Amino acid sequence: MAYIIVFGNEKGGSGKSTTAMHVLTALLRSGFKVGVVDLDLRQRTLGHYVENRRDYVKKNEIPLPLPQLGEMKTAEELGLEPGDEANLVAFQKAILLLDEDNDFIVVDCAGSHSALAELAHAMADTLVTPMNDSFIDFDLLARIDPETNAVTGPSVYSEMVWEARKARAETGAKPIDWIVTRNRVGAQNMHNKRKVGAALKDLSRRIGFRLAPGFSDRVVFRELFPHGLTLLDIKDVGGGSLNISNVAARQEVRDLVAELKLPDVEVDF
Repeated sequence: MAYIIVFGNEKGGSGKSTTAMHVLTALLRSGFKVGVVDLDLRQRTLGHYVENRRDYVKKNEIPLPLPQLGEMKTAEELGLEPGDEANLVAFQKAILLLDEDNDFIVVDCAGSHSALAELAHAMADTLVTPMNDSFIDFDLLARIDPETNAVTGPSVYSEMVWEARKARAETGAKPIDWIVTRNRVGAQNMHNKRKVGAALKDLSRRIGFRLAPGFSDRVVFRELFPHGLTLLDIKDVGGGSLNISNVAARQEVRDLVAELKLPDVEVDF
């Protein structure tokens, strides 16, 4: 079966779709077949990225590797009433179709709680949860004491992941490998960075996730989106040599993919 990587959290603006598109492109460029399902049915950021990439390849006749975009059928097409049940059936059918031809399936969840997100998390072999490097986003994972920054309990999202782990265990599947990435780690305010880092390390031991390096806030991660490209594609599309910032960004992608420790994946892109 295809290995399923789910990108999920319950906060917008954490770089979730950006992280997903770079990981899937890295897998493509490593020779794997990759399927994609975008569960953010309103924004469809990752779906638009794949469509932009298809259009770029067709228009410019450049043989870039392409993922297979899974189709989420409508309730009408499925003969069901609109609602959660129809969405769940559509998602399961999309996964089954992608599973036939792909090594990996990347699923991007919306930044909110839903029945779709619950099912996707329970299906994850690897769960990647990006968060901005601040205590504003820390409550995505846990509640903290405002005076001491001590963890007082898990968040609603962490409890959902716990339920997903229990549901997966009941099927006899391997445990979810949960990874939290720290995005937009700033060079300034080192005291705050250390406090967030220490709190995350403590929490990782308590609720069972691994910490991985994320992405800095770089323009290059966004400016290629309309073309369906990432910095991993620059040399193949006539972009010339990478500047210092782009080289650093490329290394961030390499470091993240290496830390994910996906089966049979060697970081050689």
